[in-house]
Amino acid sequence: MFLKMFGFGISIIGLKMSSPSKRREMDVMKLMMSDYTVETINDGLNEFNVEFHGPKDSLYEGGFWKIRVELPDAYPYKSPSIGFVNKIFHPNVDELSGSVCLDVINQSWSPMFDLLNVFEVFLPQLLLYPNPSDPLNGDAASLMMKDRKLYDQKVKEYCERYAKREHIANMTPEEESDEEHTSDEESDPSDDDDDIAGHADP
Repeated sequence: MFLKMFGFGISIIGLKMSSPSKRREMDVMKLMMSDYTVETINDGLNEFNVEFHGPKDSLYEGGFWKIRVELPDAYPYKSPSIGFVNKIFHPNVDELSGSVCLDVINQSWSPMFDLLNVFEVFLPQLLLYPNPSDPLNGDAASLMMKDRKLYDQKVKEYCERYAKREHIANMTPEEESDEEHTSDEESDPSDDDDDIAGHADP
């Protein structure tokens, strides 16, 4: 509370002297006490899933994604690893692995940031403002630049097929990788119907 009295907007000011393990515990606890559903893996705080909702006024509004978070031992001095578990069509998200291309996480991470920043600012900004010039999904980037109407349609199609609450509600950590590969295989026939060249699915 005293941080706000002195005008500091980022809570890390009072945490700089804390050990990485205590900072990790505090940041995860802040997520759990917020509106986010957090599912720990192997009863630890180094790896967990977070339920993330598509931001309002975006093509992804109404979508539900399970985000895998892995915290390195040196967190917050080293950035977390962030990935989408269920599929999303986005230029800066690898369709098969779910890896995210986001400079603030991959290159310019600072211990001043915390996990709430990731879910309340960084990921919503990523979905609101895709960057097709630095893609992880070349097909999505190309389609976005060449045919925005068809790109918008494809994004919404993926939301309907892969990002409903029921798609993540019954997923267990052990099933996630299998579910991802199964989704890739099942998507082939309909993806062919979409007539989008160079689709990333095998």
